[in-house]
Amino acid sequence: MPDPGPFILHNGSVIVESSWPKPDRDAQKHSERLIAHLRLQIDAADGWMSFADFMRETLYAPGLGYYSAGADKFGEAGDFITAPEISSLFGHCVAAQCAGILEHVGGDTIVEAGAGSGALAADIISEFPPKKYRIVEVSADLRARQQSRIKPEDVAADVDWLNGPEEIDAFNGVIIGNEVIDALPVERFRITANGVDAVGVVWNGAAFSSITRPAEETLIAAVREVEEQMGRSLPPGYCSEIRPQLAAFIAEWASKLQRGAMIWIDYGCSRAEYYASDRDQGTLMCHYRHRAHDDPFMYPGLQDITAWVDFSALAQAGTSAGLTLSGYATQAHFLLGCGIDQRYDAMRREAEDESRVLELNEQLRRLMMPGEMGERFRVMALTSGLDHDLIGFSFRDLSATL
Repeated sequence: MPDPGPFILHNGSVIVESSWPKPDRDAQKHSERLIAHLRLQIDAADGWMSFADFMRETLYAPGLGYYSAGADKFGEAGDFITAPEISSLFGHCVAAQCAGILEHVGGDTIVEAGAGSGALAADIISEFPPKKYRIVEVSADLRARQQSRIKPEDVAADVDWLNGPEEIDAFNGVIIGNEVIDALPVERFRITANGVDAVGVVWNGAAFSSITRPAEETLIAAVREVEEQMGRSLPPGYCSEIRPQLAAFIAEWASKLQRGAMIWIDYGCSRAEYYASDRDQGTLMCHYRHRAHDDPFMYPGLQDITAWVDFSALAQAGTSAGLTLSGYATQAHFLLGCGIDQRYDAMRREAEDESRVLELNEQLRRLMMPGEMGERFRVMALTSGLDHDLIGFSFRDLSATL
């Protein structure tokens, strides 16, 4: 998760500090077009839109959503920085894990879901070029950015871009997703004395706002399943999220994997941690110009909206789809298992001056330390037809905590 920048919370609302970058005229007009689109959607839904639908439209509406339009999202000029952009150390470690999997299943293909800036793909291809590297990317501008970074004629792998998993034939290999599941839409709910309310979105005449109403049976059943699996009830007033499409999302990807592994990397935790008593306002987080805050209605279309990943739910979705849970670890433990210490030592020896050594030290700190990405980010492997231990989970496997 990107480091939170300055923000002030007041009665659950975000007051943007004057130091925050303001959208330029074109960005403001783009946001206004998305707002108009969302208002039409709300009107068509009798004035109330589920939060999952709001999140889906805000992020993915064709030509308007955050991931469908042309604003910078990754890196210093964007809204957040992901691990592959921090250091090639990350990509080299993921490549080591992929190489071992491909060797044991006799595969030749890596598929990356949502490749962001293309940094991870570029590092994997340079470190360990598989025969085929496929990138599934729904964002036209991100695809263009990836293609400017990875020119198929200049790399050893056969690289191609696809619109979705439906375009992939079943294969032996690896599916990778780095910070993908956190952007899947979530339903928000609130526990009341009378049951479960759904938290939806309305237009109040001047802005979007949240409002609750009794939840439908599907959301109630999902919340009760969470409580049953934890062995405790959530108290009145407790607010959090559930990803209704997670099982279908994983099942679709699983149908493409004959032998091999899915590796999902994201910020999150086990179900017991996710629904801890002190996390009673959920995990929803928005990112705008390297500031983190909790107002999903600020600058629609110009900011990312995410929520933590319930890795227990992810494991359950995988096993329900016929996959095997083969590892769950913090990012730090995964990278250690993949040999980040040896890679760092080699890069340090090759450093030309002290400034490069300091740069490497800072990269390692951000990837590994608990206060940075090392603890908050987790890695999960779901496998098919693979009876070989994965190196990324050799240092420590936390699967039993799920």
